[in-house]
Amino acid sequence: MQLPDPARLIADLAAADRRLVIVSTGGGALAVSHLVTTPGASGVVLAAEIPYVRTAVDDLLGGVQESYCSSRTARRLAVAAWQRGADLERAAAASDGADRRAVGVAVTGSLRTNRPKRGPHRVCVAVQTLDVTEVAEVELEKEARERGDEELVAAALVFDVLTRALGLAEAGHARIDEWLRPGERVLRDRVAAPESWRELLAGTRRVAAAGSTDGLPAEGGLVFPGSFDPLHEGHRLMARIAEEIAERPLDWEISVRNVDKPFLDYVEIRDRAAQFAGQRLWLTHAPTFLQKLAVFPASTFVMGADTYARLGDPRYYGGSTVAADEAVAAIAARARGLIVFGRARDGEFVDASHLDVPKPLRDIAYFVSPREFRLDISSTELRHRELERRGLSCDA
Repeated sequence: MQLPDPARLIADLAAADRRLVIVSTGGGALAVSHLVTTPGASGVVLAAEIPYVRTAVDDLLGGVQESYCSSRTARRLAVAAWQRGADLERAAAASDGADRRAVGVAVTGSLRTNRPKRGPHRVCVAVQTLDVTEVAEVELEKEARERGDEELVAAALVFDVLTRALGLAEAGHARIDEWLRPGERVLRDRVAAPESWRELLAGTRRVAAAGSTDGLPAEGGLVFPGSFDPLHEGHRLMARIAEEIAERPLDWEISVRNVDKPFLDYVEIRDRAAQFAGQRLWLTHAPTFLQKLAVFPASTFVMGADTYARLGDPRYYGGSTVAADEAVAAIAARARGLIVFGRARDGEFVDASHLDVPKPLRDIAYFVSPREFRLDISSTELRHRELERRGLSCDA
């Protein structure tokens, strides 16, 4: 079975004033070649990348991935592609509409090779725009197709998810079902973002309340920032202890932007926010601690030893000791205080009070002793355990 001529898709994308950046790893490169070899593609495709080895993927995403063929990795790559597309659009046209025109597309595959595969044959595709995150994955019947035929399925899934995400599904484009065998099914997820989330990703809003809470953070609060991937009992215990120390209720914070990683996609934001049902959670566009201080003025911050150590480390200020010293002085002057917990690192528990940090940070810190709090497991380890349970920790 052959893929349809993508000329109609290119024409529809051009008519919709959309610009693509597409990333393919482990499979799906056929979709890239079909797009970029079609007349008119130069008006639609901004860039295409094929980071084939894992280290190339890690460079794009800012760290080692737990799985290289998964919905989450596809979504992360799609967000990175969307950010790249928006940057390219701004550079080319200096237009306020860059964020809305840009489309990030990513496909990750674990397909047939010239050696036996222990894991399943799988394709995951994600599309990211300012309005929506759309993702789909399908597990292929093992050894039922040649590699070329599996690449056809991957390309078909790319076109399927792309047309759905952009509202072109009813425009006569072929559907993925035509390429599937009996018993194979596509698992889909889609989150259309509320306006506040769109503004956070666009950088036009600094903070938004998750759930039903509205308004802005109060001055002088108690704030626990983090990625919470996942939120676990250690975090909850830290929150309870901090509330007892500070004698006021705690707010949680997740930044949709990270200093050295792609933004969070909307599926990720939805899933992480769902962990805080009934609690006050703020979503921010504040990846650095100084930016968090602007969102939460005169507040007390709860953190682990690793975050505390980074506050004064020149490596996190472009290697500049001057910038690090200025940041430390600003934190000491503007934060009401820091409540610092020890944490597990490389199999050992680190007591935060033993860390070598600048004196101004020590002067505003309350160190929770290991006698009050100790947990020898990290969020990373919990994620690894969950992936092993689902059989996704190794893309063999």
